[in-house]
Amino acid sequence: MNIIKTFIESGIIESYVLGIATDTERAEVEQMAQEHAEVRDAVDGFSRTFENVLLQNPVTPDPTIKPFLMAIIDYTERLQNGEEPAFPPVLNENSLIEDYTPWLNRPDMVLPVDFKDIHAKIIGFTPEVTTAIAWIKHMAPQEVHHDEYEKFLIVEGSCDITIEDKVHHLSAGSMLSIPLYASHHVTITSSIPCKIILQRVAA
Repeated sequence: MNIIKTFIESGIIESYVLGIATDTERAEVEQMAQEHAEVRDAVDGFSRTFENVLLQNPVTPDPTIKPFLMAIIDYTERLQNGEEPAFPPVLNENSLIEDYTPWLNRPDMVLPVDFKDIHAKIIGFTPEVTTAIAWIKHMAPQEVHHDEYEKFLIVEGSCDITIEDKVHHLSAGSMLSIPLYASHHVTITSSIPCKIILQRVAA
């Protein structure tokens, strides 16, 4: 078997196209593609095949991924710029909106002008508990948590949180904890975005 065929059949081209190749492997593929038309053709061929598979099997992304990823980036940058870590209280059935006043009153804890569906600002993080202020305009899709409890304290607006087949009607001051392994989703019932203290606590 010649060297080029062995290289093409090694799986390195697939890793390269999928973006999971190491820096060394990427450099090797690019060098081989520059020197050998067969390798260039193999890279182009797998790229087209992969693109066609994606086009034929589109997946609608979870709308919560981007806003919470951006919230993590924002929180990391705030800490790097000198913000002191904070430890908001863990939500429980006796929690009050006033318990979170120091964070709710901060001038940077507001909705951006280009707000669409979901926005979040992390206000506290430990390996056990993540606390955020979140705004939801229309809905949050169905999800299930296997290793963390999700808790909600409604600050403004109202929503229905459906857990399995039971609907919970929540308004300002309401607190709800989602059990493990329970399918749930959120539907906003107010004319304004629902503002929430959202907490995820490790099980």
